[in-house]
Amino acid sequence: MKVLVMGGTRFNGLHLVQELVRQGHDVTIFNRGVTQAKIPRAVRRLYGDRKDHQQMREVLGKEAFDCVQDISAYTRDDVQSMVELFQGRTGHYICASSTVVYAATSVLPMDESFPVNRTERQSEYGRNKIACEEYLTDIYRRTGFPVSVTRFSMVFGPHNIIADREQRMFIRLLQGRKVLIPGDGTTLSQIGHVEDEARALAMMMHIPRSYGQIYNVTGKQYWSDEGYVDTFAKVLGVEAKKVFVPAPVMDELWSPQPQGRTLIQRLAPYLHHWNESTVFSIDKLRAHLGFEPAYTFEAAVEQTYDWFLQEGLDKTSSFDFSDEDALLQRLGQA
Repeated sequence: MKVLVMGGTRFNGLHLVQELVRQGHDVTIFNRGVTQAKIPRAVRRLYGDRKDHQQMREVLGKEAFDCVQDISAYTRDDVQSMVELFQGRTGHYICASSTVVYAATSVLPMDESFPVNRTERQSEYGRNKIACEEYLTDIYRRTGFPVSVTRFSMVFGPHNIIADREQRMFIRLLQGRKVLIPGDGTTLSQIGHVEDEARALAMMMHIPRSYGQIYNVTGKQYWSDEGYVDTFAKVLGVEAKKVFVPAPVMDELWSPQPQGRTLIQRLAPYLHHWNESTVFSIDKLRAHLGFEPAYTFEAAVEQTYDWFLQEGLDKTSSFDFSDEDALLQRLGQA
């Protein structure tokens, strides 16, 4: 299949390109050429800025693809320009969104029918993703343009550009630091491994049942905050020095602006209180595509840690832990 990947050199896009090449697809990527990455030799690379619509038309205006995988769309203008450019020239347009769109709820797991948060608490990123989804859903209903939307949740794995997530926890434990855990450590969260998510995107291509649909794309397991720390410690072969932050202190840290958000990975802390769980259903993805994540949470941590060591990041990574040190001192745990 002839596939265009918008982006393709950073984290989600890079792993998707590798998966598509592995499966034997004819892959072209389009980006500004700013990010250096080990792109498979078979990949054709086109250069341009997607914000420059004239440049987009000059570079892609005569191209046609069986599928367009858009990993780098962040605004309605981004997706609208793609629809206008590829109307009649692609068999499927798949756009990456995010689970940050969801409103907080006490009913879990969240499926695709759950309400989104459009209030002032929503981030600009989240508002833009909602606008993208609404435009694409409407264009499918009005014109039949074959579009699918995927909502990712805290993607995990090698090459993660958000180092404050798993990489920060690796360093905490390697340095023997005390690990601060919110409340009693029972809040639940969920990640999806980047390779699983690449497989899901590849499976979705040219599946008519997926047209006009929105899918949660994440892992098959979820974890408590304490379970997160215990799993990392097990993989690293160390004993975690756990310090539980009392609920009243966490409430104070979360008001008026969330702080301490990097203690444990957190989805959209500006929407979800520190003790509100965020767990998502992938039953729709299973039913429509037969998709099943390959990685358990522990396997995701182990594979990512192996990459972390191979890249020498255990020796070169540096994080500012001053806020944590201040909190430990406040709790009498310094």
